Amino acid sequence: MTSPRSLLTRLFKPFTRRLDVRIVVLFLGLLLLIQAVSFIAIDRSIDHNSRAQIAAELRTGENVLNRLLAQDAEKLAEASRLLASDYGFRSAIASADAATLVDALDNHGARIGASVSLFTDAKHRLVASTLPDSADVLALVHARARTGSSPAKDVPVQWLDGQPLQLVTVPVKAPLLIGHVSMGFPVGSRLARDVEQLSGLKMGLLGRTRNGPWTLLSAADAPNPWAALPDQLRSSAASQNAATQDVTLAGELSSARLVPLGGNATHEVAAVLLRSVDEAVAPYRRLQLTLLAITLAGLAIFAAGSVLTARRITGPIKALSISADRLGAGDYATPVEVTTRDEVRELAQSFEAMRQGMQQREAQIRRLAYWDPLTGLPNKEQFRNLLREQLAQAKREDRPCAVIMLDLDRFKHVNDVLGHAFGDRLLRQIALRLSEGVLRADDTVAHMGSDEFVVCAPHADADTAHTLGLRVLKALEAPFTLDDHTVDVGAGVGVATFPAHAADADMLMGRAEVAMYAAKARQSGVVVYDAAMDSASDESLSLLSELRTAVDHDQLRLFLQPKVQLASGRVIGAEALVRWQHPQRGMVAPMRFIPFAEQTGFIRVITGWMIQQCASHWRELRAQGIEIKLSVNLSTRDLLDQDLPVKLEKLLAREAVDPHALCLEITESAIMDDPQRALQTLKRLHDMGLRLSIDDFGTGYSSLAYLKQMPLHELKIDKSFVMSMERDHADMKIVRSTIDLAHNLGLTVTAEGIETAQGFAILRAMKCDEAQGYFMAKPMPGGDFAGWTRAWQPPQPRLQTAFVELI
Repeated sequence: MTSPRSLLTRLFKPFTRRLDVRIVVLFLGLLLLIQAVSFIAIDRSIDHNSRAQIAAELRTGENVLNRLLAQDAEKLAEASRLLASDYGFRSAIASADAATLVDALDNHGARIGASVSLFTDAKHRLVASTLPDSADVLALVHARARTGSSPAKDVPVQWLDGQPLQLVTVPVKAPLLIGHVSMGFPVGSRLARDVEQLSGLKMGLLGRTRNGPWTLLSAADAPNPWAALPDQLRSSAASQNAATQDVTLAGELSSARLVPLGGNATHEVAAVLLRSVDEAVAPYRRLQLTLLAITLAGLAIFAAGSVLTARRITGPIKALSISADRLGAGDYATPVEVTTRDEVRELAQSFEAMRQGMQQREAQIRRLAYWDPLTGLPNKEQFRNLLREQLAQAKREDRPCAVIMLDLDRFKHVNDVLGHAFGDRLLRQIALRLSEGVLRADDTVAHMGSDEFVVCAPHADADTAHTLGLRVLKALEAPFTLDDHTVDVGAGVGVATFPAHAADADMLMGRAEVAMYAAKARQSGVVVYDAAMDSASDESLSLLSELRTAVDHDQLRLFLQPKVQLASGRVIGAEALVRWQHPQRGMVAPMRFIPFAEQTGFIRVITGWMIQQCASHWRELRAQGIEIKLSVNLSTRDLLDQDLPVKLEKLLAREAVDPHALCLEITESAIMDDPQRALQTLKRLHDMGLRLSIDDFGTGYSSLAYLKQMPLHELKIDKSFVMSMERDHADMKIVRSTIDLAHNLGLTVTAEGIETAQGFAILRAMKCDEAQGYFMAKPMPGGDFAGWTRAWQPPQPRLQTAFVELI
């Protein structure tokens, strides 16, 4: 069942995507946000100001209350003094008749509104009292008499006879002090009415036993609204200072100020002043309502203006959107028109310029979509469509069809040496030669891009296609002459046929490409596709994929082949070699995975692993008293890695390995790929203290000019010369010349590939420095090297007489 929320989302989603709706919503949202913030700020300001005003009014009301109490005390004191100065009252005192005194106190107290009257002699002894139990009031009189307080000042409200009273005490003199008259006047609703008339605040009188709950004693108006007040003030502690808190009476929020008035040892009396918060903020609330009405009116006006503005903006944009849809659908004929005079008009003009440009480019694209602009031959897309048609026809007629694909040899070298412009002209010449007289009339040649061409040969089986491939190679044998440059171009040619090798165009082209790469790898001219080619390719890809996990799964193994000093026969080093212990394939030969590692760049990971392992083995051998140097091969990718010196420096520092203990072997071809960059890297490695060696010297195309610039320590003669020098005197001369050359350049010489005792003797006689080969030992696991070294006995072969004269 669809929820209301999802239903609303579905209903309003189309509207929320519209730009004009989003503009209106944005503007109105911002306005509402500003108004809401303003409203909240005003509301808080109103509350703050009204609270401050109420607090001021309550403080004023407290002052009024205190003033009224002081005024009442003064009036009461005057009335008491009249009694004290009355002749008849003095006569009653002189008569010492207690009944007469009580009558006088009672009559005079009734006239002035006193509810308690008593007389004490000069020694504060009670003489007469209208209160049956006068112990409490007598104690208060004694206290006031001792302190000498003025009757009109410091007149607290006392709790006497179950009610709050103002107690006034005045002396009676004739003319000397003969006693004190004390009169208690009730405090109640009259005082509350006076406070309300003067301050506008409502007042109630509260009483309670010490630390007990408050009880309402009297109020200015009906007591019903005040009934809940004592409960709300129950938590207020007795205090000599006024306390303010919020209370709710008859549903109206008020601020109450509790003003302590006095009491006795068991009771306390307080006045509570009330100010209605609602009445205080009422004028502000009316102002808020006015502002709200203005805000709503402003929102309505703003919304109408936003809608009009949004429509003026989005209307032309919608027109442009419709034009863009037309352009997207391929309609380049209808002009883009917008009547506005703002930035949208400029955008419309840009759209119109784009439309015209697209119209022109579409015409050009249609011309170029199926033809190669460089050679004028069909391009890859047209060839694929043509091949599909030919295969469909061949399938209907049950006849063969062949694809012949060729990739030019040395074309990259031509581009690098003679420039791309020359290379483009050469491609045009090749296309012209292939199109004229080489192929059959119904054959089609196309340019696949770069240095690749492809031929569709209808009605051709594998033998016919192979013959056509040979004709193509023969046509390319004749040199091309351009700008006084004569260029020889060869090619690798691959053949695949329908239906023998594939049933669709893409598969047929792919298998012709596999055969072409096989032809280039074998240097065999024309190769017809065979299923075994894909199997080898799949195995290589599988090995490459598995190699990426070999390091993480500890499948690589470090092997060492010893190096022996020929003069002394002592073991002075070893070359580090890598082996792959595959969990399913067993020990994988390096030549099956190293080339792929170099092509993909994974060789850098293997090199890092090798150096790490060499560092660990070097430390282990040194701990056993075996001091040797270990040689590690660097590939072209390693040498061109500008970060290699930094990586090696960190590794050697981390492993605490002496840089002189490592020798890095670099092939001539690796150096000659980018001599300047290689030279920079070699110098940085040399400055770190690492030994550097040229590996397989004599098999590359190195320049002696570069060789003398390189900071080398060692030169390693390729094993092809060493292994054949006993039977080929020319190779012996090359070895001897290489040793002399290296020594003249200050380099030590290592000969690899020594497999016989006589080869060992010949190299020692030629003053070669170091030897490496099966005669001493085959590569062995790194863990076996220490034992082999301890068991090694230097050979002492005798040089045959036949070689003495040659050396």
